[in-house]
Amino acid sequence: MITFITKQMHNLKRGTDIEMWKEAKWMLPYVKRYWKYILFYIILGAAGTGMGLAGSIASKYLIDAVTGYNSPGIVFIIIIIISMALGNIVVNAVSGRISAVIELKVNNEIRADIYEKIMYTDWEAISGYHSGDLLNRFGTDVSAIADSVIGWIPSLFTRTLQFIGSLAIILYYDVSMAVIALISAPLTLIMSRFLMTRMREYSKNVRKISSDMMSFNEESFQNIQIIKCFDLIKSFQNKFKKIQNSYTTISMDYNKFTIYTSSLMSVVGLGVSYATFGWGVYRLWGGHITFGTMTLFIQLSGYLSGSFSALIGMVPAAIQATTAAGRIMEIADLPSENEKVSSNRISLSHRIKNHNISVKLSHIDYGYSDRDLVLKDINFQTKPREIVAVIGPSGEGKTTLMRILLGMIRPMCGEAKIIDSYGVEESISDTTRRFFSYVPQENTMFSGTIADNLRLIQTDASEEQLIAALKAACAYDFVFELAEGLNTIIKERGGGFSEGQIQRLSIARAILRDAPILLLDEATSALDVETELCVLQGIMAYGKTHACILTTHRKSVLTMCDRVYCIEKTQMSQIQSEESVLAVDF
Repeated sequence: MITFITKQMHNLKRGTDIEMWKEAKWMLPYVKRYWKYILFYIILGAAGTGMGLAGSIASKYLIDAVTGYNSPGIVFIIIIIISMALGNIVVNAVSGRISAVIELKVNNEIRADIYEKIMYTDWEAISGYHSGDLLNRFGTDVSAIADSVIGWIPSLFTRTLQFIGSLAIILYYDVSMAVIALISAPLTLIMSRFLMTRMREYSKNVRKISSDMMSFNEESFQNIQIIKCFDLIKSFQNKFKKIQNSYTTISMDYNKFTIYTSSLMSVVGLGVSYATFGWGVYRLWGGHITFGTMTLFIQLSGYLSGSFSALIGMVPAAIQATTAAGRIMEIADLPSENEKVSSNRISLSHRIKNHNISVKLSHIDYGYSDRDLVLKDINFQTKPREIVAVIGPSGEGKTTLMRILLGMIRPMCGEAKIIDSYGVEESISDTTRRFFSYVPQENTMFSGTIADNLRLIQTDASEEQLIAALKAACAYDFVFELAEGLNTIIKERGGGFSEGQIQRLSIARAILRDAPILLLDEATSALDVETELCVLQGIMAYGKTHACILTTHRKSVLTMCDRVYCIEKTQMSQIQSEESVLAVDF
């Protein structure tokens, strides 16, 4: 038996077990962080186990006393049994409270860690994951890990103590009974080892299909307007049913596998229980044991078999926890943005003396990991107080250029820099993002009031500052025509407002940041020409040192621009004359 167990421990360092070992190690810091709580919980579990075993021994002596073996001690024994039972109730109550506290703390802490990690993860790396999948990992997988910290580890100690205690008591009273009670141990160990890989596969498949279902549901609810407009409800219902069927198939396969294995374990346990009972009856009939000892054996054999089965049954729980940890590790191991953000920003604020910032890109190449080059040998520059337009057909790299300027993606080669009026240069990265403000193509309003959305950029902004930003973005009039004004609620995805209104609110929020450079990525596409020109004039009048870089498909805007670049077929060229600008087809 010792040799077999040693071999199994050795196997934990090979094949599939290496993954589980790494995943378990990843959870270890959270165990260490709450070791005092967990230790206290283990002590409570040990106390409960001790009282349960003591109650069983007391029951033996009570039965022996009643049957005439030791009648004077009946009252004392009854007091012990009642005390142990009441003690167990108290221990269970305290344990329940402690477990709830630890589980909540661990759950919140892991979620906070993973949330921060996702926020600082390289944009291109994290964009490879569907938001529904991230939510599923963030919710279900984190909960599984938190459950294991408070459930699996203390249970391992408690069940082991129960097993050893029961075995020791049985050995004390009858060695042969202990041997019979342990018959199932080798078979159960062999089976658990054999079934471990299958369990891990099933666990991974169930979690993956859960992520797929959550991803589908999230997209459906986000795009319910489109689904209705194109009369796609039936189509999406059918897709949902297909995913449900896949989920049902995988879940039922896992359920069938679990039933088969647990039934087999139960048969083994039942056989051992009957053997123990039969042997006890034989020993009682032969006068080798008392009625009390017989009762004790029946109770302890149940404890012994139950604790051993529980220990083996912890294998699926461990597999689920480590599988969940592996899915979280996959996200946590993604490349991060600059890890020294705070220190770099402080350093930047000392080096870059003012907001008269220029941008210069020299010989930039960039291509997404799954595509060819989007931008090749790009040269681009802006100066303070300029409006610079970037034009070109859709899909040619205008938004990619914006992402480079924001430090969301890094050029494969070439230099991207910001330069202040003193000639101080800094390579563009996530740390230079503070010098830019950005309005993307898509709707970026959050649920909440107009004021809440504006103050996301500047939390302490006064109402006067909000009004000034709204006026600059030509949004003041329609906002204050609303009954609630700045306190008007914006629904999810900008519900209740037109696209043009949402664009102007987004621009107001961006210019409220008062960054040196404002990036507008098709941010005025929903506005009429007159309002668009008014917005651009308001932007340039709002700050003394602003520059504006915009992408557009409208020629009417280009007449206001100091510089116009065209991107086409991965190449960028500057258009020199107004006649050439107006002649461009894009």
